[in-house]
Amino acid sequence: MPTTQTHIALTETADSATAGAELGQAIRAAFNGMPADAVIVFASAQHDYDALLQALANEAGTQVIAGSSSAGEFTNSGRGEGQVSALGIRNSDMKFAVGLGQGVSENAQTAARQLVEGFRGIGSSAPNHHSALVMTDALAGHTDALVEELTLQTQGDYRFFGGGAGDDGQFQATHVFAGARSYNNAVSALEILSTKPIGIGVSHGWEPASDGMRVTEAQGTHLIGLNGAPALEAIREYARSTGQELDTSDPLPFFLHNVLGIRSAGGYRLRVPLSIGENGSIQCAAAVPEGSVVHIMKTDAQSAVRAAQQATESALRALAGNKPAAALVFDCVATRLRLGRAFENELQACANLLEPAGFVGCNTYGQIARAEGQFGGFHNCTAVVCVLPE
Repeated sequence: MPTTQTHIALTETADSATAGAELGQAIRAAFNGMPADAVIVFASAQHDYDALLQALANEAGTQVIAGSSSAGEFTNSGRGEGQVSALGIRNSDMKFAVGLGQGVSENAQTAARQLVEGFRGIGSSAPNHHSALVMTDALAGHTDALVEELTLQTQGDYRFFGGGAGDDGQFQATHVFAGARSYNNAVSALEILSTKPIGIGVSHGWEPASDGMRVTEAQGTHLIGLNGAPALEAIREYARSTGQELDTSDPLPFFLHNVLGIRSAGGYRLRVPLSIGENGSIQCAAAVPEGSVVHIMKTDAQSAVRAAQQATESALRALAGNKPAAALVFDCVATRLRLGRAFENELQACANLLEPAGFVGCNTYGQIARAEGQFGGFHNCTAVVCVLPE
């Protein structure tokens, strides 16, 4: 008999307290009136997060809640924007705890230290599989440093998955959830201690389309110089040579199809350009390290589907023979915007591989993955899949 009970829920209800109550009631009913051990929730920026979370906690019977605001919500049976998706979990062989770190923009190291103070498995070997869902305010920056610091703070014993909170593509203010409250400029986590392995997979499906270019000047997410010239000059020359239109007054349509890939030993870590700044600089969704080599990357809709399949297959293999109970799926808001309705094909590819298990997920501002044998760290335009065992 499976030891993991899960329930997947999605609501379009606009009133936040009502939406939270609906989700909590559905989860509790699925568990025959018993409270959930933990709930993971993703909510559109249209919601009053605290009202939603408090109602959810009351009805689901738990304060062990984590998640974030999002930029598109989905399950294996539906997707949309302006919704709330949730996963309720009960498992006597898993232990859960919520962590919270604040002030990410001021000091990522301190925020990571605060986060792991809520963990119960640090330095412990039982249960022997240590993982955590990590959701961060990506607009606060420093996500690469945050993931590295979390690895140090947990002595490399934890496997991380998750992403950057969204706000329906507005890029104004994003929030993470810890317990029945929401927080800005913060990072939250759901620690999962398990006697069985939890599967994590990551894949993006993009390949280099340009020669490598040295990042000669960068400040965080601002890409200033490539090969000694303003970054925009290299982007404009690539657009001209490939016959693409780059409207500098509205560059996002071009950027969504021509992201940057930072070359590394493990592959290409993607960064989405968002806008053009002063003196030909490019504002990116995440940091581009000075001195690194980047390529302009290309992909197509079929590659995105293959990437979702590969990430799901990797996560399933990591279960070491256990059957899947439910999964969490994350992909970039840029992927949804680029693919449009075809994004549903990517979700369907995940659903086909996971059946009869389902999944909950959202579109994020960047994705987090750190696990054995995976290309780890902070990504853009990348599918990240986590599978919980039965």
